[in-house]
Amino acid sequence: MNIREKKISIIGAVRSGIGAAKLAKKLGAVPFVSDSGSKEKLQHSISVLNSEGIAFECGAHSEKVFDCDLMITSPGVPTDSPVLSKARVKGIKIISEIEFASWFCKGIIISITGTNGKTTTTALMSHTLNECGLKCYAAGNIGKAFSEIALEVKENEFVALETSSFQLDFTDKFKPRFSMILNITPDHLDRYNNNFDEYIASKIKITANQDESDFFIYNLDDLNIEANLKNMKVQKLPFSLKREAPSGAFYKKGKLFFLRLNKVDEICTASVLFIKGEHNIANALAVLAVAKLLDLPNEKIKNAFSSFKGVEHRIEFVRTLDGVEYYNDSKATNVDSVWYALKSFDKPLYLILGGKDKGNNYDQIRELVMKNVKKIYAIGSSAKKIYDYFHAIVPTEIKDSLEASVVTARKEAECSAVVLLSPACASFDMFDNYEHRGEVFKETVNKLV
Repeated sequence: MNIREKKISIIGAVRSGIGAAKLAKKLGAVPFVSDSGSKEKLQHSISVLNSEGIAFECGAHSEKVFDCDLMITSPGVPTDSPVLSKARVKGIKIISEIEFASWFCKGIIISITGTNGKTTTTALMSHTLNECGLKCYAAGNIGKAFSEIALEVKENEFVALETSSFQLDFTDKFKPRFSMILNITPDHLDRYNNNFDEYIASKIKITANQDESDFFIYNLDDLNIEANLKNMKVQKLPFSLKREAPSGAFYKKGKLFFLRLNKVDEICTASVLFIKGEHNIANALAVLAVAKLLDLPNEKIKNAFSSFKGVEHRIEFVRTLDGVEYYNDSKATNVDSVWYALKSFDKPLYLILGGKDKGNNYDQIRELVMKNVKKIYAIGSSAKKIYDYFHAIVPTEIKDSLEASVVTARKEAECSAVVLLSPACASFDMFDNYEHRGEVFKETVNKLV
């Protein structure tokens, strides 16, 4: 699409919005950025926009945003927000930042979605392809916005793109060569009117424009995905922890395999993975499927898997102090993520939960909490809900801040225990994002004496 001299309104002035604005300007369009946040909260973004000479407004969305040929929305903007609703009434085309960036990216897109595991899998995908001699960028919700790197990517290079349901909601022609759904469990139900089917449909949309020349990598063990495989034109390739698939990647007797065209490749043992936990074996299988479709050598894949050290804020080891280990799992913004985190430890746990609730149901982790958790520290706007659910099961205390939780856990955790931040909630009630929350946790832990 030729956007030269087109007026483009961009809703949201954080990472993806700034990236879209900069890309639009490079391509000769006239971007205008609008964010309802305050000047104080958007200081960094305002500095960037000023340096780029890009017009903007903050504090509210004025009528000026509707004077445009195209509107790009950031993933943090609710689909039913007044500004987007009014734009729809006016007949303005609305797209997501990844849709916009994909129009101008010449490289091969590997789009990765799922309720959990997106960040780790995206990072592992990029790491594996680069270690095997290909050029791959990691973008989307990890690293830079897609728009920031779209023009850098050459035809035979790759983009491992972490893709959320919010970004998929406003896609139109988005067509990755490889799409991937890791899993689908209830999340963001506050955004989808408590309708799980709507959330599933949003995830499945990743395949909407794919055809026989493309590939869809999916979790064979996830019934929510399996129920939506019909009528897909794309080539489908599964991965599984539980069974040997007729083709695809699978896990059996402690080893990772790939099967296609009646040829079975034994890649490595799960023990070579630096990142631990059954969920990370599944993530590695998903990456393996793409790597073998690209005919990458088994030994190089194995070496890449063993040299990958994980991602920041996802079951990230911080330090050991007086025999107590501290782990930052700030990326765990839903209950399912916390389930995986709890399964990863066989030591007594002091768990920090809470933040902005997204319609959480804690039944899924009830048994694991009863079995492994010694105490819960509840924080944020969901603290009362967490206390009401857990206090009869395990000692639970409402704390005013994340820092206060860490300080109290330092006093109460016995030797050989683990203090784990795994909030099960969004961060926006107390922090800028989950990264900010994780950084505060790590800074507080590292100041302990």
